[in-house]
Parts: sequence; structure tokens; C-alpha cells
Amino acid sequence: MKLIIKLAILAAILNAAFRIGGEYVAYYQFRDTIREAAMFTARTDDELGQAVMESATTFDVPLAPDGFTMRRDGREALVTGSYTKPIELFPGYKYDWKFPFTIQAYVNTIPPLAGAPPKTKK
Repeated sequence: MKLIIKLAILAAILNAAFRIGGEYVAYYQFRDTIREAAMFTARTDDELGQAVMESATTFDVPLAPDGFTMRRDGREALVTGSYTKPIELFPGYKYDWKFPFTIQAYVNTIPPLAGAPPKTKK
């Protein structure tokens, strides 16, 4: 009987770890996508804001359009925000997990070399 209880507790812990780990993978991918957009593709604040919202949709992040702020200072781009996502840790028990993010990126302002192929958007 003790073995069954121990296995049930172990299964619950592994289930919670798997669900939290999956959300953190999406969180880090979301952050990396925003950093890449800030460094290479987004030239204006509007483009950067649109890239943030597209990334949120891609990675199933519940981010509101007013859930983040952007600031540019010369070559530096700073995106700060947070979102809360409910994670079902145990069957029937959800916990609202907060994911804050601060992304600092240095914008690539170097023009391409003469004769380089034109950059195409995906």
C-alpha cells in the first residue's frame, strides 16, 4: 500500500514538473524571438510591437497589447513586460504562474555590403 501511495505522489510531482517545464520552454522561445526581432527585423516601435504580439500568438502566451513597454535609446532596444498563465499543477488545481521578461538588445544598424542580395521578409 505504501508503494502505491509513493508512486502516486511521484506521478503527481512528475506531472507538475512536466507542465511547468513545457511552459518555461515556450517562455524562453518567446523571449528569444523578441530579442531577434529587436536586433534584426524591427526597425520601428510599431514593427517591434507587432513582432511581440505575433510571438505571443505563436507561443500561446496570454499577453495583452498593453502588457509590455518598449523603449529605444540609440542602438539599444528595451522591451519589458509580464504575463500570467494558469498552469494545471495537479489534476483539478491550477496555479497562476507569473512570467516577467526584460529584453535588452542592441540593434544592428550596419548596412549590408554593396552587391549583397536583398533581404526578404518571411
